[in-house]
Amino acid sequence: MITHTMLVSFEQPLPDGELDQYLSDIKQAMLATGFAESVQTRRHLPIPGEDAIPALIATAIVQVTLADLDTLAKSFTAPELHEVIEKWQARYSYRVAWANHESLG
Repeated sequence: MITHTMLVSFEQPLPDGELDQYLSDIKQAMLATGFAESVQTRRHLPIPGEDAIPALIATAIVQVTLADLDTLAKSFTAPELHEVIEKWQARYSYRVAWANHESLG
């Protein structure tokens, strides 16, 4: 098993309802590919002053567990995932950083 951890950073703050919908949409899209074993989403928990740090600061975190790297590569080609990404990129600009890794637990 491997974990694909995404740090999603929206350029502007999103209303709570919009962020909740994004997290729901991305989770459902990853599950709909049929490749994900599990998908977890969470909001970033900000601390005072972090906006002064010159780093990508996440708005949200998405963790996807998959069988292996080949399965992860296949998931990137799924139309369900591209539809959600295109929908949200058209609405709100965001960047994503990610890491593929073995379980941290």
